Formats: sequence, structure tokens, C-alpha cells
Amino acid sequence: MSMAVAGLLAGMALGFAGYFGGFGAFVLVAALGAIGFVVGRFLDGDLEAGEFFRPRRGERDERRR
Repeated sequence: MSMAVAGLLAGMALGFAGYFGGFGAFVLVAALGAIGFVVGRFLDGDLEAGEFFRPRRGERDERRR
């Protein structure tokens, strides 16, 4: 399935949730979709759990000092 089709399906799901369930349902579906996306990327091996807990290093830290 291409990313365009996946985006179309996600948009349709959000549209239905917003129309039939109101704004609260829209936000719930969007949040659960985002969580599912992150879990899917993790299971595919595109993300590692350490990336969420590892401190960032780089230019921003150097400017802070």
C-alpha cells in the first residue's frame, strides 16, 4: 500500500470520526493513529526505543553553555 493510499484512509477515518462523533472523537482517533504510527515504525525497525530517551547532543547544547 502506498503512502498516498494510507494517508487517504487515515483522512477518511478522521473525517468520519469528526462528522459522527464530534471534535472529541476526532482528537481521539488522531491520537490513536499517531500512537499506532509510532508503534508500527518501531516494529518495522525504523525506530529504536533508545531514541526516545537518549539526550540530544549538538549545536543547541553548545549554544546553551
